[in-house]
Amino acid sequence: MIFVDPIVVQEVAPRDGLQIEPTWVPTDDKVRLIDACSDVGFSRIEVSSFVSPKAVPALRDAAEVFARIKRRPGVIYVALVPNLRGADAALQAGADELNMVMSASDSHNQANMGMTGEASFRAFADIARMTAGEARLNGTVATAFGCPFEGVVPPARTVDLVRRYLDLGVGGVTLADTTGMANPLQVRFLVEEVLRLTGPESLTLHFHNSRGLGLANVLAACAAGARRFDSALGGLGGCPFAPGASGNICTEDLVNMAHEMCMATGLDLEALIALSRTLPALLGHDLPGQVMKAGRNCDLHPRPVMA
Repeated sequence: MIFVDPIVVQEVAPRDGLQIEPTWVPTDDKVRLIDACSDVGFSRIEVSSFVSPKAVPALRDAAEVFARIKRRPGVIYVALVPNLRGADAALQAGADELNMVMSASDSHNQANMGMTGEASFRAFADIARMTAGEARLNGTVATAFGCPFEGVVPPARTVDLVRRYLDLGVGGVTLADTTGMANPLQVRFLVEEVLRLTGPESLTLHFHNSRGLGLANVLAACAAGARRFDSALGGLGGCPFAPGASGNICTEDLVNMAHEMCMATGLDLEALIALSRTLPALLGHDLPGQVMKAGRNCDLHPRPVMA
């Protein structure tokens, strides 16, 4: 299995990473984290979400964070939005892209969004009309590979939701393995099916490492033609409304694997590792990322210089 095409890594620690943290992370620290992500070369950063502060109190400062970050030219700063009110607030805050999220299973959508999937789609149609020409839109299918409440999600259900998103005119779609239930065979099949509807530049995969298959699923997605992936520094994150939703795949682990396999990312791995090593002190607990602890291979055994 050899891959040489570059991949795009979207950093989601400021949103998906911090939303489940029990300790409040001050706005100043959020802004510093996002600015540091801009500095190390990310072209896409999910900054925060405009949801009810009662539902996700850890991100109640979303508008202030957007107002204070230092925006780098060419970087897309993304906001998650559940409804028209959230979309309007995100536009007012200057988000470059709005990420609309609904679940493939109604049970999880009720727990996560407080409404049925059909109600979510009605809200998304309103968002698409309101934002025409003002911001990019991305549509995420959560629990695309399995639901903690309902179990297996039929692939046809996920593909149908992707098709409906595309019919709304979104510029991109994301398949999210919300609780780490996916396996590589399943991933390859579903990615191949979705790529019949849209190109690899418009498809993002969002994996969690709950059962240790996160990076294996990345490779399966690459084999099927995918080239864009969400990840979180240190392996932060998880869905607060889904049992067993441990962290996202770890950014520096993903980038290390890509670089070892000669896949370019445009990211400074050494700087990523240094940034992730600051997070335990900020959050007050250890993180599951491995490369931040072990270091790069070349730190142990520098490669010889070729004549």
